[in-house]
Amino acid sequence: MPELLPDFFILAAAAFIAGLIDAVVGGGGLVQIPALFSMLPNAVPATVFGTNKLAGVFGTTAAAVNFSRRVKLAWSTALPAAGAAFVFAFLGAYTVTHVPTEAIRKTLPFILLAVAIYTLKKKNFGSVHAPMHTGSTEMLIAILIGGGIGFYDGLFGPGTGSFLIFLFIRFFGFDFLSASAVSKVVNVATNFAALLWFGYSGHIIWQLGLLMAICNVAGSVLGTKLAIKHGSGFVRKLFLLVVSVLILKTGYDAFLK
Repeated sequence: MPELLPDFFILAAAAFIAGLIDAVVGGGGLVQIPALFSMLPNAVPATVFGTNKLAGVFGTTAAAVNFSRRVKLAWSTALPAAGAAFVFAFLGAYTVTHVPTEAIRKTLPFILLAVAIYTLKKKNFGSVHAPMHTGSTEMLIAILIGGGIGFYDGLFGPGTGSFLIFLFIRFFGFDFLSASAVSKVVNVATNFAALLWFGYSGHIIWQLGLLMAICNVAGSVLGTKLAIKHGSGFVRKLFLLVVSVLILKTGYDAFLK
């Protein structure tokens, strides 16, 4: 047991950092998943992903709760998007066992690059909160975004939180802080759907996942406080940083690995 302690400390630290990043802009899996693969070299990928989701769902839920207490959260957008995301995340998880995802893997870096360029060119992108839709139009667009990103998260996953933030700003006129808050509600739905799938199929290391969940929640609480304290400008900068890292990581995985 003593020889395992360093591994636990590394995973705990990774979960804390992942929770912090995820709470602000998404992308915590960039830290948590490689750490799990490194510390669990004999585990099958599904078990790594399932354990990651167990830790992540607690952190994402904590972030959603904290944001809802301190930011005026657009529930009329968040709830339809979350409902659609939950259903389509299941469909995505089912589809991944039947359809090759190589095309998505190779396309993803270019989509993320387009997101980064668009955000950089539009200097005021996400700086002002000016909601654009109400009523049935708001619900329809929310369902389309939630369903599409939910399916993607179940099918593949990297960058889900960042995509949600970008789309909520682009199609709803939210600022970065409000978009991040709404994205957490949707992320809870996609994570929970995936967690049910992995739990049913026996691909979760429960003790390790729950230990990491505690650290993930701690990081999430700090990340939420930083986002609220420093506002949309801070979220925008971290968003661009995480998207840049995602471009490099997904590009490497798709073309060089």
